[in-house]
Amino acid sequence: MGRNVTLGAFEQMVLLAALRLGDDAYAPRIAAELEERAGREVSRGTLYAALDRLTSKGFVEWSVEASTSNRGGRRARRFTVTRAGVTAISEIRASLIGLWEGVEHLLTEGAS
Repeated sequence: MGRNVTLGAFEQMVLLAALRLGDDAYAPRIAAELEERAGREVSRGTLYAALDRLTSKGFVEWSVEASTSNRGGRRARRFTVTRAGVTAISEIRASLIGLWEGVEHLLTEGAS
């Protein structure tokens, strides 16, 4: 990888979920995406901690939406994956693909 990007597995999943959701990347929707696609339930605190880490690394930005009556007058934070975030997850993907090459047969042999 070009910049030695370090992201844990959970941070990668959160970043991918936010990227997948696009303009609908609000924390509750990110949590639902992780549960549906990755089979992983997450607490609100765990999710926000990961989003804060991604924000501090420059991979995610957030904006505050206008308050709505269906949220009890509270505002919602919408998360957007930055260009640096897209680059980072692309570099991680390429690295993982390179590591996976040639080991698939070891996984099936080990299961026998």
